[in-house]
Amino acid sequence: MEKLDQIVASFSSLAWGLPLLILLIGGGIYLLIRSQFIPFTLFSHALKVLRGKYDDPNDPGEISHFKALTTALSSTIGMGNIAGVALAIAVGGPGAMFWMWVSAIVGMSTKFFTCTLAVMYRGKDSNGDLQGGPMYFIVEGLGKRWKPLAVMFSAFGMLGALPVVNVNQLKQAVNDILLIPNGVEVNVYSDLLIAAILVVVTSIVILGGIKRISNIASKLVPSMVLLYFILVLIILGMNYTEVPKYLLLIVTDAFEANFIKGDAFLGGMLGALILLGIRRGAFSNEAGIGTAPMAHGAAKTKEPVREGLVAMLGPAIDTLVVCTLTALAILVTGVWQSTSDNGVTLTASAFEDAMPGIGAYALMVCVFVFSISSLFSYSYYGSKCMSFLFGTKHKHIYNYFYILSIILAATTDFRTMINLIDGVFALMAIPTMTATLIMAPRVVKEIKAYRKRFQV
Repeated sequence: MEKLDQIVASFSSLAWGLPLLILLIGGGIYLLIRSQFIPFTLFSHALKVLRGKYDDPNDPGEISHFKALTTALSSTIGMGNIAGVALAIAVGGPGAMFWMWVSAIVGMSTKFFTCTLAVMYRGKDSNGDLQGGPMYFIVEGLGKRWKPLAVMFSAFGMLGALPVVNVNQLKQAVNDILLIPNGVEVNVYSDLLIAAILVVVTSIVILGGIKRISNIASKLVPSMVLLYFILVLIILGMNYTEVPKYLLLIVTDAFEANFIKGDAFLGGMLGALILLGIRRGAFSNEAGIGTAPMAHGAAKTKEPVREGLVAMLGPAIDTLVVCTLTALAILVTGVWQSTSDNGVTLTASAFEDAMPGIGAYALMVCVFVFSISSLFSYSYYGSKCMSFLFGTKHKHIYNYFYILSIILAATTDFRTMINLIDGVFALMAIPTMTATLIMAPRVVKEIKAYRKRFQV
């Protein structure tokens, strides 16, 4: 296992080199400028679209704008917001959060472009049904000679969609919050029992397809965000004098890198901090990775720009709001310096510190819902990739492979799992961002036409 850990860590470090950083952040800044800062100029219009003002049940697609966003958010609002942020602060200190903010702001423009393309260039699967996602907009938008990029995305997408981090951290939360404090012995058998329960729950939902997934996600996501929001506000209210201090520290440490542990990057520890923040931001909001366009590509709309506008709200909700709340809860309670905990356990320590006796259990409820909803959406992404590569009649095979991976994740080390997904996400981003940057001028043309038609 130790050898496997080293191999996976090396793979992740290699994938997350300078070229990918330039592609994700440099590419995202280019898209932000080309769109004339559309995440800011059309933010209020995006909210109107999300509320259903322009919904038409006769439009092509399977699900509403709102359900498309909540399906996408049910995968991004998950362990990236609880375990990912905790890992970023444990390794990088407060400054890592600043670079996650940068990742989110740039990611809003990236999500707009990728999800607009997902509707502009929807393709048909082997059943003749309309589908969206990077693999389809690569082939439909760039032509058959670019199909190797689409195959690359789909192949890595099947691995990237595996629920290994969510399951691993849910298992850790159950062990650290429920079992160990109550004197229950934690071993491979208890891990397998947790995995078995997750297998049953996940199977019931994912075998029902996108409509069942989106219906459940549209109910779970808003309620879990609200509950988490209230819990963290209670923690911040109890430590309100510390909040301004740590908001300032997030900004100053972003350029001083006083707390980071690990190897230098781009000539120093500041480079390592920037890379850490961007990686955790990408893991959290998945902008540029290509997962969200698969959900948004299923939206009922004739207007690609409209779905892009709804999609760009994802990183704002996910990283600027939910991740910031987690970071502040960890920082103001001081657990990031007083314990050696990592991942979800560090966040649980913050909740328990502020609300002894109930804090960790309240977080447990959030962790469970975050994890379960993520499990549903990722299965949809993976089966779509399988369908593109091998045909729709074989896509159900992925669900069984997916369910088996739950057992693997429940019995494997956290760092191995997160390094694996980090590395695979990097390889998914290459075809997604390459195709998006090539077709960016087409999206810009579509924006101008949309603004003219609707006077926005």
